[in-house]
Amino acid sequence: MTHELKEIIQQASINQQQGIQNVLVTVVHLDGSSYRKPGVRMLLSSDGKIMGAISGGCVEKEVQRRAQSVFKNNKPKIITYDGRYRLGCEGILYILLEPFNLTSEFLIAFSENNTQRKSYDITSFYQKEDEGFGNFGSIIQFNNQQIFSFNKEFNTKKTDQLTTFKQTLQPLFRLLIIGGEHDAVKLCVQATLLGWEVDVVTSIKDPKELTNFPGAKSVTAQTPEVIELSHVNNNTAVVIMNHNFTYDLRWLIKLQEKNPIYIGILGAAKRREKLFNELFGFSPDITDDFLDKIYTPAGLNIGAETPEEIALSILAEILSIIRNKEVFSLKKITGRIHD
Repeated sequence: MTHELKEIIQQASINQQQGIQNVLVTVVHLDGSSYRKPGVRMLLSSDGKIMGAISGGCVEKEVQRRAQSVFKNNKPKIITYDGRYRLGCEGILYILLEPFNLTSEFLIAFSENNTQRKSYDITSFYQKEDEGFGNFGSIIQFNNQQIFSFNKEFNTKKTDQLTTFKQTLQPLFRLLIIGGEHDAVKLCVQATLLGWEVDVVTSIKDPKELTNFPGAKSVTAQTPEVIELSHVNNNTAVVIMNHNFTYDLRWLIKLQEKNPIYIGILGAAKRREKLFNELFGFSPDITDDFLDKIYTPAGLNIGAETPEEIALSILAEILSIIRNKEVFSLKKITGRIHD
């Protein structure tokens, strides 16, 4: 959800500069089931525009209508939306509507926190009622203990009798793509649509520009032996797309120094054993934990053929690893989709 909040903050900042009011919408509680879960947000602006969604599209207009009082009197409120008789999801949403005011100090702190790839906490204070007004609001706290309120009128010292919803948001999930060909571009574009932060490393023999990879944060040309890899941890996936056995091996040797959650390598299944044997030869102390992170051929078996389909299969595999999910058709589920 970090990428959604990032987009909301960027748009809200633009709105403020243009004199447009903002209302932040947060689902803070759920009784039953719903398309999306507590912690999801969207932005309403006084010019009638909506950014984001808190459902599959059936709740937003109703919330926008009921948020007009917040625009008029600048007072936050809590509302409910009962989907049991109107939606396919049988649940009651508790939704906090609060004026959204961004200070320059907050924008700087938020940007620095994202650059440093640190997590942060958001706590919302409310009461479980419908069309209820009160001292409701949200605060955001960064790891350096800086605390900001989303609503400048929110009194954070008078929250003892309120219900709280606390959420820890992780840094944007990061995808490191090693390769610069057409299929790497397709993977970059699709990962960006997921809200992931994408960095690309190409060969120094065939360097590329940032413009070659729409949505990428960075594009560099470097060799594995000299490159400095930062922030490669369990919030990072690596996909090696060199189409070159020797390069693949060199990158695997390099990545032993790091701890990505996933390493995918393109190539036929028959080259996997050869790749592992060569890796043992260069790194006899390689751990089973590191080997378990390597997926080659990369991707789920969905019959992918085109670069776009292969990118989809790889991203789906990464997502299943991140969420620790066994892959199968949802038609086999008889209970809830989500825990």
